[in-house]
Amino acid sequence: MIVVSDTSPLSSLAIVGYISLLREIYNTVIIPEAVANELANTSDEDERVTAVLSLDWIEIRRATDQEVVARLQNEQRLDLGESEAIALALELNADELLIDERLGRREAAKLGVPITGLLGILLVAKHRGLIAIVKPVIDDLMTEAGFRVSIELYTDILNAAGEY
Repeated sequence: MIVVSDTSPLSSLAIVGYISLLREIYNTVIIPEAVANELANTSDEDERVTAVLSLDWIEIRRATDQEVVARLQNEQRLDLGESEAIALALELNADELLIDERLGRREAAKLGVPITGLLGILLVAKHRGLIAIVKPVIDDLMTEAGFRVSIELYTDILNAAGEY
């Protein structure tokens, strides 16, 4: 399975101590150079985030189609990490792109890239028995990592997890 990730799923899971879920679910996660740079230069200098780059199951690759990257940045106003992640997912014909930002998800979907976000990862983890309960992890993501989720989506995810 080929999985490409944007920055936020990696950094958020690292902050709350659940980055290992990605290895358990996907074995290897590929990130573009811009995402690696964002992780290395995290503004709050959180060692948990920068440590993601030392994980042996994180693979850094260059997005070669710079035309797609530039178009996503200029026309769709995506940041460089999102743009490179989408371009790399297209180039590799990825099975999934891990991305949470609404605009990036919309553009990836328009281009036919299968997407999964943090909440989807948590549901898979619960269904596979990797975590017992989704709710405290979502709560930690919101309080510790600044993850934003609407009340409706929060309720929907808890319902899907059988926790509401």
